[in-house]
Amino acid sequence: MAGMTPIFRRKAPRTPQDRLVTLIRKPGCHLCDDAQAVVEKVCGELGVPWEGKDITEDPRLHDQYWEQIPVVLVDGEQHTFWRVNEERLRKALA
Repeated sequence: MAGMTPIFRRKAPRTPQDRLVTLIRKPGCHLCDDAQAVVEKVCGELGVPWEGKDITEDPRLHDQYWEQIPVVLVDGEQHTFWRVNEERLRKALA
């Protein structure tokens, strides 16, 4: 509808299935293992899909995040790095 003000074009509230958590990690990284355990738990409880990406297989991710891994993205935006706080991730997805 042309002429509608932006307030009426707001997206509907997101459901858990509309969200995506991405864990950027590398093999043999203990912090990455810890982060994955938190991501699996929180996403599993909330029904939010998640994916893992290996920083050693993606030059762009490597250049962007090498000094910060593990890195957690929520809907493509950086949420945290190094240590994942379960409650903070839960709030970000609520």
